[in-house]
Amino acid sequence: MSALTHAELQELGLLYRQAASDLATVREDRSSQMLAQYINQLLARAHNLIYMGRKAGSTQGLVHFYTETYPRIFREHLAHTLVAFIVFAAGALAAFLVSLRDPSFPRYLLSGPMVDTIERQEMWTHSIVTMKPLASSAIMTNNLGVAFVTFAMGITAGLGTLWMMLLNGVLLGVIGAACWQAGMSVKLWSFVAPHGTLELPAIFIAGGAGLRVARAWLFPGLLPRRESLARGGGAAVRLLLGTIPMLVVAGIIEGFLSPADFPSSVKFLFGGAMFALLIAYLGMKPKPAAAR
Repeated sequence: MSALTHAELQELGLLYRQAASDLATVREDRSSQMLAQYINQLLARAHNLIYMGRKAGSTQGLVHFYTETYPRIFREHLAHTLVAFIVFAAGALAAFLVSLRDPSFPRYLLSGPMVDTIERQEMWTHSIVTMKPLASSAIMTNNLGVAFVTFAMGITAGLGTLWMMLLNGVLLGVIGAACWQAGMSVKLWSFVAPHGTLELPAIFIAGGAGLRVARAWLFPGLLPRRESLARGGGAAVRLLLGTIPMLVVAGIIEGFLSPADFPSSVKFLFGGAMFALLIAYLGMKPKPAAAR
């Protein structure tokens, strides 16, 4: 069952209900009792396969979701995540280029004290070091909030989700340009690298989940819009759930490692390793049934 895609599971449920309906019809014909017996046995075997997973404990089910189900869900909705990433990247690139042409542009989007700090070639992140546990908790809460709002905005036909992706991209582009002009690019990206390789993909995935909701609303196909939203929303929620551990880990790293006084090379290597692990996880295929 775990090897089936979401679409295949939906088709299985439809076929199961159709077979049950056929059984009721066949039973009314006394000359088709052997066929009725066969369909009944088929339904019994299907029932055992469909519902046997419900005996597993909640912990086991949670582990199964994150180790086997979620990577498959991510790959099934990769196109939505890529669209969210493209919008984010376009905003970041545009803001970066505009900021290079007009050095005063960052002051329209960033706070004055932050811009002044960058112009003094100082990082604004040193305050995190003095209150690591509190900062880490606040960072987690903020990142989870951004992810959930980005997802929820999908109900606005995706416009809110796209706006959130664009806005976050613009902010990163402006900060990147300001630090570039101040000769602080290495300081900035060595701070971002350890946690950003988890945090940014998680935000892209949350954006993809929001766009999945928008797709279900805008393009229901042959389904009633309510049913399309129920199906699309269910898939989107499962896609969003996978970002929670990513954002929690990213928050811990951002609160403790990212602002720490380690060599930039160490931070870049750590960020690269985290990203490689994330790619390996999301590309993980479920184990064959015989290997379980």
